[in-house]
Amino acid sequence: MSILNEKPQYDTTRPQYERYALEYTSPEPDLLRQLTRSTHFVSTTPGMLSGHLQGQFLRFVSRMLAPQRILEIGTFSGYSAICLAAGLKPGGELLTIDNNAELSELAASAFRKAGLSDIVRMYTDDALNVIPGLNGPFDLVFIDADKENYTRYYESTLPLLRQGGFLIADNVLWYGKVLGKNAAGDKETRGIAEFNEHVRNDDRVEHLLLPVRDGLMMVWKK
Repeated sequence: MSILNEKPQYDTTRPQYERYALEYTSPEPDLLRQLTRSTHFVSTTPGMLSGHLQGQFLRFVSRMLAPQRILEIGTFSGYSAICLAAGLKPGGELLTIDNNAELSELAASAFRKAGLSDIVRMYTDDALNVIPGLNGPFDLVFIDADKENYTRYYESTLPLLRQGGFLIADNVLWYGKVLGKNAAGDKETRGIAEFNEHVRNDDRVEHLLLPVRDGLMMVWKK
């Protein structure tokens, strides 16, 4: 039986409503399913993958916006970039940054298989070193990197985002830790909590926190 015809095997540790949502979402493309498997094989933190449900959401957002230029902070193994690239206009480009050189070849291989080598520009460096050298405007920014620097990534990319453009930040619920009394107890949770508060108080934008997977903060620049 072809892998495309296999019934998806969903993680039974996921909430029942998420498993139900996956059952009624278009099947994961074979390329992305293989990339997920490869990521689990080579990475000690495969949970950093966007995953199918969130990936499909990013594909839909990109298709609705039809962006000319996308900036991604946090390439990991390339899953989210492939999803985001789905809606790019002809001649568009996606710039993605990650300081993990060990996974850069896996991501580059995935981009080649997806036919995106001429569309995706990869940077292997600290994003805070790269961003000051980039020229805007961007239509869409996606942040999914080290949590303690979310506010710095936000402030450094917002000027590059066009008016009316969107910024999406992943993991803004941080496994529910932001809800606890000890939200300031570790640097990752503290970074996310501070970022959420920062966005809430930013009158340059409108924002929506979606409880999808581990939480997505959607920001629209006025």
